[in-house]
Amino acid sequence: MVHRARLYRSVLYLPASNERALEKARTLPVDAIIFDLEDAVAPEVKPAARHTLKDALAQGGFGPRMRIVRINGLDTEWGRADAEAARDMATDAVLLPKVDSPDKVDMLAEITGDLPIWAMMETPRGMLNAPAIAAHSKVDGLVMGTNDLTSELNARFRPDRGPLLTSLDLCMLAAKAEGRIIVDGVYNSYRDTDGLATECAQGRDMGFDGKTLIHPAQVEVANRIFAPTSGEIDLARRQIAAFEEASKQGRGVAVVDGRIVENLHVATARVTLEKAEAIEARKTESVT
Repeated sequence: MVHRARLYRSVLYLPASNERALEKARTLPVDAIIFDLEDAVAPEVKPAARHTLKDALAQGGFGPRMRIVRINGLDTEWGRADAEAARDMATDAVLLPKVDSPDKVDMLAEITGDLPIWAMMETPRGMLNAPAIAAHSKVDGLVMGTNDLTSELNARFRPDRGPLLTSLDLCMLAAKAEGRIIVDGVYNSYRDTDGLATECAQGRDMGFDGKTLIHPAQVEVANRIFAPTSGEIDLARRQIAAFEEASKQGRGVAVVDGRIVENLHVATARVTLEKAEAIEARKTESVT
């Protein structure tokens, strides 16, 4: 179900009620956009925001960017209407907040049908049920809701995110076990590019596919850090070449830079090159 050829380095939240932001999004170098009907939209304008977003998506112009609509929870007064509206929008997926069990996904799928579902992972119960949520056949991706999770844990915000590491790891394992996309939580100090870079690097090292963002100023950092480096691309090419040469000679392993290269290293190398090629292709793709 998951489309690995797509990029998810930068996943930007945008308020669905802000027509100017929706227009600007068509030109931003982001990989994915979460059009938010939940936290970013005041209660009194939520119904109008649905219509604003539906019209904007119908107009198109978002190019290769993944389009994800975050609805309000189904236990709120707006949730069902949001889900019904999202079902009929020109969107790639619907994002459900505070998913703490597969039952929540079932409830949404009854409304949205075949539309892929992404799950916000932001509650303690959601962490404990992460394997079952990721295994749901309608779930394409997991999104870490680190602000809400920190609050519910009564944890402290720390630069190393120590209080959240268990939760991040649980969701990471669940996503990887099922082949789902998983993107890291937001970094709140959008002017602090050094802090953002550090947190992006941590998430990338852990295995996240990208980072959710709250401001366009954060896009460049996320795109850069979640992309393969020139050194990684060069190593991947050399590993593949060395292994192919070893295979011709009847050997099951090769050696590159003094390190053993086996099948698993070649598989990783191919993923690295695939991602690098997708990034290069993105640079030449039309935004319309």
